[in-house]
Amino acid sequence: MSTDLRTFRNIRVYWLAFVAYWGIVLFGYDTGIAGGVVAQPLFQKHFRLTDPNGKLNKKRSDEITSNVVSVLQGGAFFGALASAPISARFGRKWTLIAFSAVFAIGAVLTTIADDPSNGLKLIYAGRVISGFGIGAISAVAPAFVSECSPKDVRGRITGLFQIMVATGVMISYFINLGVGLHFADSSKVWRIPFGFQLVPCGIMLLGLLTVKDSPRWLASVGRDEEALETLAYLRRADPTSEDVVHEIAEIQAAIDEERQSRAGLGWKEAFFGKGNFIRFVIAFVIFFLQQWAGQNSVNYYAPQIFTSIGYAGTKNSLLASGIYGIVKVVATAAFIFGLVDTLGRKLSLFISAMGMGTLFFIIGAILKTHPPVIPPVGQTAPPPPPASKAMAAMLYIYVCFYSMGWGPLPWVYVSDIFPTRTRHFGLSLASSSQWLWNFVVSKVTPTMNTNLGYKMFFMFGTIDILGMGTFALLIPETKGRSLEDMDVIFGSVSAADRQAHIARQEQSA
Repeated sequence: MSTDLRTFRNIRVYWLAFVAYWGIVLFGYDTGIAGGVVAQPLFQKHFRLTDPNGKLNKKRSDEITSNVVSVLQGGAFFGALASAPISARFGRKWTLIAFSAVFAIGAVLTTIADDPSNGLKLIYAGRVISGFGIGAISAVAPAFVSECSPKDVRGRITGLFQIMVATGVMISYFINLGVGLHFADSSKVWRIPFGFQLVPCGIMLLGLLTVKDSPRWLASVGRDEEALETLAYLRRADPTSEDVVHEIAEIQAAIDEERQSRAGLGWKEAFFGKGNFIRFVIAFVIFFLQQWAGQNSVNYYAPQIFTSIGYAGTKNSLLASGIYGIVKVVATAAFIFGLVDTLGRKLSLFISAMGMGTLFFIIGAILKTHPPVIPPVGQTAPPPPPASKAMAAMLYIYVCFYSMGWGPLPWVYVSDIFPTRTRHFGLSLASSSQWLWNFVVSKVTPTMNTNLGYKMFFMFGTIDILGMGTFALLIPETKGRSLEDMDVIFGSVSAADRQAHIARQEQSA
């Protein structure tokens, strides 16, 4: 079948992905918007982040900035954990609808915040509620899309996840730039960025009313006839067609296998069974290292980071942030569509770590030897000096290295290593580790940026090269290996025993 015909046949799957991935755009947008909002001079003045003389109170500014950014991750941690039982009970579609509505409540609270005495409290509350919704959406939306996608487009659609996150971040940077240029003296400087959250949320919420639930979930709860009809609808085929009947049989067989494999599985066996513990260690550590790679510090606080290297003034810092967002989207797309299946997991992670660490050391060295002169708030900012332009260029190259390894690959690797019997436990631990360290990094970055200066880049560079580079060399390669091979790789079963088992299965077939 030609590519055009396959695309037309799967048009309903692409529509479902388009709808669900607005939640992923929302995920990227909401994580990127807060740092730029708090960096706006009017926001700082209105919510009393400045002293009576108009000078920015750096300690209070760092505290408020870290709170506004990090409470989202705190809410997302609990949202991701809550989504699993809710999604299993009520289905993917209605779970996304419910959490989209929860997110919208949080977005409204942040948008209406105005009173200097309680406005920050509303923003904190709104960010926590929005984070709760974001955590659930980021966990459920990819699963929903994956379960509805046929094999020939599943990889392509799954790879769009990271691109959509980067796209949302990029949009947030340019929204902040636009309001900073045109509404710098109005409360719109935070109302528009926070209010814009409702646009992708609304598109997703309304779009979800036009799609059907996951046929895999329907089959898992015993609604087999509805599962068959939904699968036929998604494939634009008759329910009695050979392809649909075969696919629904595969789905039901996989569900039965998972039920049998998890029967009697306790947490002690899941975590401490032969060959299992090291996989959980890898799942936890890989996301610990990813969050401390330095990218999220730049991602969440791009205006502040660019200001610290010499891009003073709202226009300069936000424009530099916007360019950073564009580079990240392009680099992520290039890797996912061009290199993800070419380089091995280990090599990609190692090259990525070495590149990131080297560039951070270069930035730290330039910042040490050519510290920028940052004018007081309210004074016209001069054009960035050559040293600052060099550091910005290093950050742009840095995000390319991040996008070719430590950005998209941790999720791929964690999905590779766990067998069906413990995959649920493994992915839950990985998700909680990601949000936990995400929260910690977003909370401490403003203080580190203020107190450490150039040393912060040296710190991240050391983590990248020594921590992440060494980790990449130590973990097993999984590219080109089947999921069944993972038990052999991690010592759950010997290669000889596995071959003997396969031989017995072939003889009895």
